Amino acid sequence: MGATKKIFIASTRQNDGKTVFSIGLMLTLKKYFEKVGFMKPVGQKYLIVDGVKVDKDAVLMQRVCGIKADWKNLNPVAVEGGFTREYLDNPQKGALEEQIKAAYGKISADADVVVVEGTGHAGVGAVFDMSNAEVARILETPVIIISIGGIGKPIDEVSLNLSLFKDKGVPVKGVVVNKIIPEKQQIVEKYLRKGFGRIGIPLLGAIPFAASLLQPNLHQICECINGKILSGAGNFNIKIKNIVIGAMTARHALDYFKQDSLLVTPGDREDMILAAIESFSESEIRALVLTGGLYPHKSILDLIKKYDIPTIIVSEGTYETASLIHELVVKITEEDAEKIDMARKLIEKHVNLEALLA
Repeated sequence: MGATKKIFIASTRQNDGKTVFSIGLMLTLKKYFEKVGFMKPVGQKYLIVDGVKVDKDAVLMQRVCGIKADWKNLNPVAVEGGFTREYLDNPQKGALEEQIKAAYGKISADADVVVVEGTGHAGVGAVFDMSNAEVARILETPVIIISIGGIGKPIDEVSLNLSLFKDKGVPVKGVVVNKIIPEKQQIVEKYLRKGFGRIGIPLLGAIPFAASLLQPNLHQICECINGKILSGAGNFNIKIKNIVIGAMTARHALDYFKQDSLLVTPGDREDMILAAIESFSESEIRALVLTGGLYPHKSILDLIKKYDIPTIIVSEGTYETASLIHELVVKITEEDAEKIDMARKLIEKHVNLEALLA
């Protein structure tokens, strides 16, 4: 398919940091190549953009990296509700393959390098004949596998994925292991090289865990708990580092107030809310989530609004709300300038780009 350099980004499972890696890689490649292309052949979580169903990651990549391409070429196959059942009733592998090939042909037509982002592990999409391994075969694209930290687990998981890529005749260029505990970086990297070396796969990168990439902003928290904004709407891009549950006395809660914290407390716990208002000036408590659908006394609500403290109210109880926030999987967004820049820096510092593109 021409002389365009190309690389397929797969992962061993969901939430391995594949999208963050792809963003960092794209931004880094743009420093070395004039024209960098991107596509996500098969997308399973889509948005409607300009009347077209487009995978969320493809939309993010287009906006963050300034990609100029038609939405349909960025994501030729968008899997919607009922897609799998319809396909099993009437398989059309040839049609899907042609869609993907045609889109890649347009994306790569004048590109120096194309990054192809897969969906999860090697077998995702096999139910409709378009697994990551099969798509990489169709596009004749070598693969980089992303896994997450430790030693045994990534080697075991990569070995499992490797067998499917080999079965399809797809070359795996190497592995990037993400989210390594910084204090263990040196020793983990040493043994990852040994372990992957034994199965003939080079380690192309070992990226340390960056806690700030997992810190949600208030927009994400408000969406995940289905909350209503009461105050401070202009400051909902702030990042939250710590969650404080207001189920104790205010005096004891002060010991848990740390920099950039979110207080989750019933709306009628006015002692707790007043303590939070007082600590707001020191940037300890940065925002409030009032639970149980309860509003504080008007005088306290007036104080919240006076100081423009970002505040959300929800109908759920404190425990249920805190659990939802705790389980929130934070995805990078186009507004996350700091996270986007960090993704680029992590790739530049910890990934062997020369070997990746060789």
